Amino acid sequence: MARTRLRWWTELPLIAVVYGVYSAGRLLARGDVSTAVDHGLAILRLEERLSLDPERFLNRLFTGHAWLGVPADFAYATLHYVVTPAVLVWVFRRHSAHYRRLRTWLMVSTLIGLAGFTLVPTCPPRLLAAAHGFTDTMAQYGEYGWWGGEASAPRGLGGLTNQYAAMPSLHVGWALWCGVVLWRLGGRGPWARAAAVGYPLLTTVVVMGTANHYLLDAVAGAAVMGAGLLLTRPALRCADRAAAWARRYGPDGRAEDARPGGPLPGRRAAAPAREELNSTIVTAGCHTSPGEQQPRQPTDDSPAPAAR
Repeated sequence: MARTRLRWWTELPLIAVVYGVYSAGRLLARGDVSTAVDHGLAILRLEERLSLDPERFLNRLFTGHAWLGVPADFAYATLHYVVTPAVLVWVFRRHSAHYRRLRTWLMVSTLIGLAGFTLVPTCPPRLLAAAHGFTDTMAQYGEYGWWGGEASAPRGLGGLTNQYAAMPSLHVGWALWCGVVLWRLGGRGPWARAAAVGYPLLTTVVVMGTANHYLLDAVAGAAVMGAGLLLTRPALRCADRAAAWARRYGPDGRAEDARPGGPLPGRRAAAPAREELNSTIVTAGCHTSPGEQQPRQPTDDSPAPAAR
């Protein structure tokens, strides 16, 4: 059965609802500050034990050189909210056959990330005590942009964001999604391939250099996208079954043939079979009497005339 063609006026509200749920859940899942700090320190100590803590070096580099730190702050505050929607719209318009699967992958991964924010509230490096050696570059270079000292939120709107939603990093996760899409659908040109590889790598460097995420946050963001990819096909199957159930049973939960008024309004009942229709017409009180037979008309029990 062919699927209904996707329309922008149905897709846009769906994406808006999912993003609204993500934003609201991210805001509500603040968690206890002391617990978030403990989680952040545990991640940092694990990285130090494994000698995998490049965020300190990158943060010192960004705070010591404004020509690196300021563009990185602009990238952190804008690209996450511009590039991903742009790629989604591009796929919808130019590669519609892949859109539903890629959109579902992005949405499922985002909801998994929301579960991570809820279960593991994590203090980012920039909010740790100064003794740990991190500087909030967005606060340092705040006069260059619209943000204040509360993540990438505009000045005065810091209360509308959850600063302890660091694990996993969906900045990295969404950037990886964009990279995979560009690699698969953007053609084999060098610019498309460079953007597909460079954008996720740039995002990873930016989130660590601005002290908004640990390296393990970035790794977790990539893992979330992998889990979302694995769950995309089951999610699509569930959505198809739910749509089929809705078409069959309608809003009241009863099958069409079980409703007192028959099928839902606007749906035509199945036409009766031709044999049944003919039988109804012939036997509806219109029998031919013997006196109405034409002369020399053979009856059912008369022999057939001999051939001459």
